[in-house]
Amino acid sequence: MTTSKQKIAGIIACLLGGASALALAEDSNIFTLGEIVVTAPKNQDAGVMSDTLLINDMRKFNRETIGSALNLLPGITLSNNSRNEQMISVRGYDIRQVPLFIDGIPVYVPYDGYVDMGRFTTSDLAAIQLSKGYSSVSFGPNTLGGAINLVSRKPTKALEGDARIGYGQQNTHEANFNIGTNQGNWYAQAGVSYRDSDGFRLSNDFKPTTTENGGKRDNSQYQDSKVSLKFGITPNDTDEYALSYYKQNGEKGNPTITDSSQGGVRYWKWPEWDKESLYFISKTALGNYETVKLRLFVDKFDNTLKSYTDGTYSVPKTSGSGSVSTGVSIYDDRTHGAMVEFESTRIQNNTLRFFSQYKVDKHKGIDGLGVTGEKFEDTLRSISLEDAIQLGDRTTATLGFAHHEIDPDKVYKVGSSYSLPKDQKANDPQAAISFQWRPDVAFYASAAQKTRLPTLKDRYSARLGNYIENPSLKPEQAHNYEVGYKGQPWSGASAQIAVFQNEIEDKIQSVNLNGAATCSPTNQCQQQNVGEVRIRGIELSLNTPLGDQWQLGGNITNMDIKNLKDDTKITGVPETKITTNLTWTPVNAVSIIGFAEYNSSRWVSNTAKIDGFTIMNLKAAWQPVTNLTAEVGVNNLTDKNYYLDFGFPNPGRMWFTNLSYLF
Repeated sequence: MTTSKQKIAGIIACLLGGASALALAEDSNIFTLGEIVVTAPKNQDAGVMSDTLLINDMRKFNRETIGSALNLLPGITLSNNSRNEQMISVRGYDIRQVPLFIDGIPVYVPYDGYVDMGRFTTSDLAAIQLSKGYSSVSFGPNTLGGAINLVSRKPTKALEGDARIGYGQQNTHEANFNIGTNQGNWYAQAGVSYRDSDGFRLSNDFKPTTTENGGKRDNSQYQDSKVSLKFGITPNDTDEYALSYYKQNGEKGNPTITDSSQGGVRYWKWPEWDKESLYFISKTALGNYETVKLRLFVDKFDNTLKSYTDGTYSVPKTSGSGSVSTGVSIYDDRTHGAMVEFESTRIQNNTLRFFSQYKVDKHKGIDGLGVTGEKFEDTLRSISLEDAIQLGDRTTATLGFAHHEIDPDKVYKVGSSYSLPKDQKANDPQAAISFQWRPDVAFYASAAQKTRLPTLKDRYSARLGNYIENPSLKPEQAHNYEVGYKGQPWSGASAQIAVFQNEIEDKIQSVNLNGAATCSPTNQCQQQNVGEVRIRGIELSLNTPLGDQWQLGGNITNMDIKNLKDDTKITGVPETKITTNLTWTPVNAVSIIGFAEYNSSRWVSNTAKIDGFTIMNLKAAWQPVTNLTAEVGVNNLTDKNYYLDFGFPNPGRMWFTNLSYLF
């Protein structure tokens, strides 16, 4: 019988014959004002310590959400949770510790720092930048394990765009349209997208339970729509001013847990998951040596949760207290802020950048009767300095330092009386060095101290009476170390190797104050700074042609995750993840694309562990005329019954079709 280790070894052997570091190339439609890179002088590669995933890769592998798109990269683990949110971890760090940005502007939910990666679509993007461990200090606070930056499009032609329609199993629809124009001294870009589905079908191997009878997954439907607009002015070769507007509306079901032994059954629906944003970004040259960049932003997040007594979703749940008593919980969250960057190359062989960031987070919790049950407000401030020093023609040293502060401005909750806690501060130094051995080969090493300031939810949420608040919760701190290589080992190939170690101190973890196994109103828990975690790992990626008709790719991530403080498990992260893909182009107009992903087992609680799995996808693409592509494909080809979290099975075999046109 083949063991799991033998399976892993076989897949690794296959991958080492050809795996994939997905495209790190330039893309002419990238909105460069929205990029965040560690600056490198002259011919150095500024992106050597980050990964860039281009829109062509997202289209090739049919990655419609940013969570599924990021899962193509090494170091990324995809998961979901009991709130039906698509989540990722980056080298063991969760999404609160690796925040999300759009064109360098923070977009995470103010109250809890989370983002549902399944609600953010990819159709209007140019690229996704991922920094792991080491990231530019310009991102500001809370980048404990790195940062994710969604880079929007900027048109380069007088008229350009794309259109796409799709249909799939369970009455799944997709449609998006993007159009742009560049008239030299001004440009405009617009995009609209829509997707909906009745849900997904479970694998035929799924065994029915008392809360799920199989077939179509109960309450797994969703609907998302999005509008994005951008207008920019480029009065000369050095200056640029752009105003962007985003509005996305979403609603979704929330499938119940299929095995209540690890948690209570929730009958939830989310009729509202809406976000609206207005951004201004500019770049102005101040003479020959200095440049100033400005980012101004206003962000609104409106979220409604409805809770019911049973699977008919007809009777509101009225037990409990506060917002739960009406069966409705509403988040009314607001963020506004500014980011200023000053860059100078006046000192020879130095690119010096100074950053200042100001951000106000406001959260209001409302019940179904319109009664405000809680109001919280924080102000975050950050100042930082980064200097890229050219040491000869091929070596660059980058030094950075950041100071962050969080000031609680308002704390109000019905039934609780708080005095405002003290402000909290953090100082984070970091350093990196890169060596451009050849134009297509670079080596690097980095060390970074990073801090995550506790969220409003970390400090104040009672979680339906199961927790005692902890307003004095301290920040989490990490030390991230990495050495790596990026290059072209032979003609047409791209490769990447990274070895890393992350050390996390004062990790925020749930502590049961009575020593019970679960948290409840009679055995309450509290969020405390008790964790100390070490994560070591290696990432290998390779993408290479095999003759004229074949392209082979994939990546391997292997991690050793250890809690140094106690026996509390680090959940949601497999120690090994492997992806591989193979593209066959028998004739110019036809491509056959195969994709496989392996995840080892993972802990999902202190007592539950789910099995590893391998899934495979297959797609055929036909291009009958230039710029027109028709696709048909199957996800989870073998109809595997697999889990990313206990009691929440993922889709079985699902077919889809797409038709797209570029102009």
